[in-house]
Amino acid sequence: MSATDSSPSGPRDLAVSSVRAWLPVAAWMAFIFVGSTDAFSSGHTSRFIGPFLRWLWPGLPDAAVESAVFWIRKAAHVTEYAVLAALWWRALRRPVRRDPRPWSWLLAGQALLGPALWAAADEIHQATTATRGASVRDVALDAAGAALGLLLLWRVWRWRGAPTLRTSLAAPPAPVRAREAGERRDA
Repeated sequence: MSATDSSPSGPRDLAVSSVRAWLPVAAWMAFIFVGSTDAFSSGHTSRFIGPFLRWLWPGLPDAAVESAVFWIRKAAHVTEYAVLAALWWRALRRPVRRDPRPWSWLLAGQALLGPALWAAADEIHQATTATRGASVRDVALDAAGAALGLLLLWRVWRWRGAPTLRTSLAAPPAPVRAREAGERRDA
């Protein structure tokens, strides 16, 4: 399999390619699963976040510390699912160097569905943990984080000049554009 070829040449290459694609997803899902245990409940993490905030701002009132801990924990939800969605997209797409394929919103939707289902499973797991509870709001927040991650990925995609469906259908191939640019400079 060459650096620009996205198709494995045999069953072994396909297996290796699949493991390389999905191992980061599985590792991140395990990280999220561990984060759902009692060790990372609000009662335990606030013992670290609260003192850190008080160290940064010694005069911070208790209500402000509690509010900051809450929002930091929610931001962690959004971030961990944004990363999971980006990893899921990468595993589905298996991008190659100078990938000529346009952005696919269908693929992005599939990359959103996986983390959203994992968020629901994660909340079910939390319901079985003594110090945690399940929340539909957290599933929605996690899914929003996944959507945000995919939107950021799409923005980076566009910023880097990668092809979109519109540009891949409307624009002539790169050699033609280069030749036309050279002709305009000569004129």
